[in-house]
Amino acid sequence: MTQGVVQSIAGLLAIFVLAPILVIPYWRIFSKAGFSGWLALLILIPIINLILLCYIAFSKWKSATGSSI
Repeated sequence: MTQGVVQSIAGLLAIFVLAPILVIPYWRIFSKAGFSGWLALLILIPIINLILLCYIAFSKWKSATGSSI
């Protein structure tokens, strides 16, 4: 096998292993905060993930109870 094929296989393996490790916890967090769990898929897109986290962090959570900071 050539080096390019090995790198492609390693890249695909990394995607299928790392993507669920990232997406599943964010899906649970977004769902518990009252947002759609589907937003967790945006975590996989560079720059968009930072914008999404800032949006979630500074928006009013629908499921939040008690006083807000």
